Amino acid sequence: MERLSGLDAGLLYSESAAVPLHVCSITEMDTSTVPGGYTFERFRDGLAARMVALPELRAKLADSQLNLDHPVWVEDENLDVTRHVHRIALPAPGGRQELTDICAHIASVPLDRSKPLWEMWVIEGLDGDAAEDGGRLALMLKVHHAAVDGVSAANVLNQLCDTQPDAELPEAVEGPGGGSPLAIAADGLLRFAMRPLQLTRVIPVTTAMVVETVKRAANGTAMAAPFSAPTTRFNGELTSERTIALAQLDLNDVKKVKNRFDVKVNDVVMALCAGALRDFLSDRDELPDRPLIAVVPSSVHGQTDRAGRNQLSGMFCNLHTDIGDPVERLKAIASSNVNAKEHSGSLGPTLLVDLAQSISRGMFSGLIGLLSRTPLPQTAIHNVVISNVPGPPTTLYTGGAEVKGLYPLGPIFHGSGLNITVMSQGDRLNVGIISCPKLVDDLADLADRFEDELDELLNRS
Repeated sequence: MERLSGLDAGLLYSESAAVPLHVCSITEMDTSTVPGGYTFERFRDGLAARMVALPELRAKLADSQLNLDHPVWVEDENLDVTRHVHRIALPAPGGRQELTDICAHIASVPLDRSKPLWEMWVIEGLDGDAAEDGGRLALMLKVHHAAVDGVSAANVLNQLCDTQPDAELPEAVEGPGGGSPLAIAADGLLRFAMRPLQLTRVIPVTTAMVVETVKRAANGTAMAAPFSAPTTRFNGELTSERTIALAQLDLNDVKKVKNRFDVKVNDVVMALCAGALRDFLSDRDELPDRPLIAVVPSSVHGQTDRAGRNQLSGMFCNLHTDIGDPVERLKAIASSNVNAKEHSGSLGPTLLVDLAQSISRGMFSGLIGLLSRTPLPQTAIHNVVISNVPGPPTTLYTGGAEVKGLYPLGPIFHGSGLNITVMSQGDRLNVGIISCPKLVDDLADLADRFEDELDELLNRS
């Protein structure tokens, strides 16, 4: 068995009907490349054969009434892929709006915790084409955030994809194994007893964080401060509904802007998000005088020996939406990102993981109960979550079908109702945006502005 870390378990405990905590991806595919032709049954059987290489999708939650620590992952010995893979057809005309509408509905439904925490929807009828005749289709994959973070979700996608349409199956990967209720409780008791030792690790690290942050704030090299963000429409309370929008950009054009202004690809991505948000809010007479603040999660996989599926750190970044000129905004973002990365790096890669690990199961329940009864703060902690996940640089195939678009989607929370996740794949940059229709009822308009922002920077190059 594999014990959930504090961060993994926190994502599990924090879930509610209005805040389902899974990560998603939407993959658009061309079935004309499938050897022997596409059928749903052949695709599903091929996916079932790949389960040996996907321990994240074979594991289910297990617990014991006597367990004082977090739940565990155990191998599902009776995994039935047919209970996880579903088939649906888009209504006519099967365009982008119909696709995002059905995906938004799928994203709004929590996963069934009695089985491994994932599901896949095969969505046929894209652009009105018949997949069996070589047309296009889409896949939507949902995996609980307790099981994967951004990097491990990308690794799952890599195991589902190949660089050739007729590639061999991947090699088997060992899973978490089994665990009896007695073993879960006994191990949980030991871990509960060691919790005070975990606190001794966290206290000096937290103290050092405060000292470092005060020092950087004094000399002007700190990252953007939480609770310094202006309140926007994105900072309200969520309903259970979701809305999704997608954009696709030419990665070579993004790199042209990067090279022209001597910045990083991530700086350009942040500038595109900032410009799109600035114009979106300005057109609605809602642009705040103060700049919007983004939280940017970052992976610390390989930088720590801590256990857990989620290995995350992050930083607060100033989007400089108060600057009208797009080039000056890009330069300001690049400059402040340097400070944010240095500040975040100085705090150590294990800070968030260790803080979450120091909180017991009972403490999590108390904190979540308190937060559920606490009104949202008048000042926003931040305005948007922005993630940039590097993807494979080559053409990919899933079930023999060529991948034409791969759009990631992260979670949203009360008070943080907008998530923009970007993933490169081949020569494309795919942008997935998710929110709640109570907060944003025209999210496609925000997505459409990304290409306009890129064109404006290209024209200034």
